[in-house]
Amino acid sequence: MLKDLKALGKESLIYGLSTVGARLLNFLLMPFYTHCLLPAEYGVVATVFSYIAFLNILYQYGMDQAYMRHYAHREKAFSTAYSCVLVTSLAFSLALALAPGFWAQLGGIGAQRGNLVLYAAAILFLDSINVLPFADLRMAHKPFYFAGVRMASITLNVALNIIFLTRLHMGIEGVFLANLISSLFSVAAVPKRFTFTFDPELFRKLVDYSLPLLPAGLGAMAVQVIDRPILLRLSGEAAVGIYQANYRLGIFMVLLVSMFDQAWRPFFLERADKPGGPAVFARVLTYFTLALVWIGMAFSFFIGDLARLHVAGRALIHESYWSGLSIVPVVMFAYLVNGIYVNLLAPIIIAKKTKVIMLATLSGALVNLAANFILIPLFGIYGPPWAAFAAYCVMALTVYYYGRRYFPVPYELRRLGAIAVLALALGAPALAGWGSGWQWTAYRFAALAAYPFALLAAGFFLPEEKQKALSFFARFRSAPGPRPA
Repeated sequence: MLKDLKALGKESLIYGLSTVGARLLNFLLMPFYTHCLLPAEYGVVATVFSYIAFLNILYQYGMDQAYMRHYAHREKAFSTAYSCVLVTSLAFSLALALAPGFWAQLGGIGAQRGNLVLYAAAILFLDSINVLPFADLRMAHKPFYFAGVRMASITLNVALNIIFLTRLHMGIEGVFLANLISSLFSVAAVPKRFTFTFDPELFRKLVDYSLPLLPAGLGAMAVQVIDRPILLRLSGEAAVGIYQANYRLGIFMVLLVSMFDQAWRPFFLERADKPGGPAVFARVLTYFTLALVWIGMAFSFFIGDLARLHVAGRALIHESYWSGLSIVPVVMFAYLVNGIYVNLLAPIIIAKKTKVIMLATLSGALVNLAANFILIPLFGIYGPPWAAFAAYCVMALTVYYYGRRYFPVPYELRRLGAIAVLALALGAPALAGWGSGWQWTAYRFAALAAYPFALLAAGFFLPEEKQKALSFFARFRSAPGPRPA
């Protein structure tokens, strides 16, 4: 088990460093936008990119997952899947490009912004034809190449944003032009095994696997992005801008879940038929939750201080966006529940019961949709994070219920429950927005320090875990110091 966990940890670290690096570089754009764009302008940018994220699922329709599942026939599978995505993506983008004003009006950003639809159509096409080459790199265990391309693309995007907005004063259009150029670079940089071959029999297998993932993917993405268009219509562009800036402060939890997911899927697929696999999967969920709860509390406690931190004479986030800081802890723990959902997907995917994923994500999307329409009129920008939290809980419970039928995994529910109770007890003040002054600072540090010791006192850790910890600290203490001169 330890060897398998180390393998997952190694690839998670490599993928994670690329994900963290890329997302952090992208995160730098958010403070930059708060100083260069008005909240209403940033709201338009956030809304359009929400549509792009949602439509990406439609453009790709699960073909990357189907290819990974049929990797044993990788030469034919890649060419067949790539041909399909290439043709359909071109057709979708042409449909957008032929009536940009209509789509802009329908999307709530106004027909005068039809040029943004043209940018979106081009970005969607480029991103969709690159998803299979990226999946190929993951399955071929080439995380360094994967990481390099992603980092270079995001670095280029950040640099172009700075040039277009501060030097050329292009405004919103500069944001989309920078993304278009970086997507084009990414397509050129990733190798492809495309040979213009199409296998009809394999195509049917790919489609049989991928199409049930389409509604699931649309549902999952709806949970993540549908709040922006709803907020736009119910509260206006400025509200979306303030919400988006503070939502992006929850990036630290998003990063951790994303970096884990990059390595998790290949990890459990390769170990699905090995003895002891279910026990490994269960232990992964426990350790994942244990670590991310502490990290989530740490960032929730100090995110307000980070937002107000002055860099080069300016606050990290412009003060016109500070009114939304209270949503950040809820956003973080909503994404933590999403991470648990990602863990619980393993039995469903192994058993090839993709209809369960569709049920879970569509249920989550419906809960999110209903909750947003109920909560936004009552609480404004504070409603969507709780709607997302409720949606992810529904999704996680659904896949857990069906997963134990198809591929039983002995999840350590007692230990997971202990983590949840302790996290709620220690983190409640942050969720409630309480505290100020030195007493609040002292409490935050004390709560973070007490977390592992409270679990230890509650009998959370297993004997072998205690022994491993003692051995580690013994080696650390016995490590030779610097030799005297």
